[in-house]
Amino acid sequence: MKFCFVMYPWDRVEPESDSTLRMIHEAVSRGHTVAITTPNNLTMRDSSAIAFCKVIKKSSDPITNNIPSFYRHVEFRKAQLPLAGFDVIFMRANPPLDTMALNFLDSVRGDVFIMNDIDGLRVANNKLYTASLHDPHNEFIPATYVSKNRDYLERVLAENTNERMIMKPLNGYGGSGVILVEKSAQSSVKSLLDFYIGDEKNYVILQDYVEGAEQGDVRIMMLNGEPIGAMRRVPAEGDVRSNIHAGGKEVKHILSKQEKRLCKHIGPKLVRDGLYFVGLDVINGKLIEVNVLSPGGITRINRLNRTKLQRQVIDFAESVVNAKELVISRKNEFRKVIEDADAY
Repeated sequence: MKFCFVMYPWDRVEPESDSTLRMIHEAVSRGHTVAITTPNNLTMRDSSAIAFCKVIKKSSDPITNNIPSFYRHVEFRKAQLPLAGFDVIFMRANPPLDTMALNFLDSVRGDVFIMNDIDGLRVANNKLYTASLHDPHNEFIPATYVSKNRDYLERVLAENTNERMIMKPLNGYGGSGVILVEKSAQSSVKSLLDFYIGDEKNYVILQDYVEGAEQGDVRIMMLNGEPIGAMRRVPAEGDVRSNIHAGGKEVKHILSKQEKRLCKHIGPKLVRDGLYFVGLDVINGKLIEVNVLSPGGITRINRLNRTKLQRQVIDFAESVVNAKELVISRKNEFRKVIEDADAY
């Protein structure tokens, strides 16, 4: 099969921990043709979407199991390739979402299996997506408030029954800009909102503080609506953020009953939206965020559980392509029967 990864530049990959690299390595190890590109390298030629790609050269030598070594020694050839010629396209670019890249992919969505689906990325690649998951009693999702209006956000904080809330920018990722605010620091909130909102350009999120947040959050990897692995991320001392890039550390985690119920509650919705491979951020059984662009965690979950989640991801992609090809093959067989009948 032919795989294309639309991702961040290759020289920014962190080989010791990068999840995308694990999936690339798995696909290459299975003998698939693998190309990588970036959103900036998508273009049009003769009204067809193409990409300036780096294609991993195939070798007669066995593929090393040492993924950092694979990264350091991999060889590429450059090529302009039609996107419609790929079997699978992985959207793995870091946030924020490049909507123009999705426009290029629109023209090939009927020819290629895209993970995650373009429309799914459009509706879910923001922190407002959790509002569409239907949880009127806040059983799974903490109450969330989003606005550019300073007075409104100050009033939300003042009227909230809790003494603490979480504030973060709507377009942030990796734990950037996440802070804990308290009613007693109301005067500081004004300046924080001025900083976050700027010249009425940026949305700010206020979210009910979930008890237990100081003990970290749980990253759950979801594949085709089902959890396939998880880890707990513990924040650094004196920090409310548990993201690994923000200084947190990972520990082994087994899903609780509440977390399993959460996954069962939102799994079908994710699949309906074409969000087949996502990362959930959960605190004390409540969903904080759905990561749909380039969810990480594969490497660390693998290490904690002696597993290889990338195998399940590539298995799934292969199964979708095989099912599609089977349908086409059966259709062609039936067409041949009809043509033969018409010949008589």
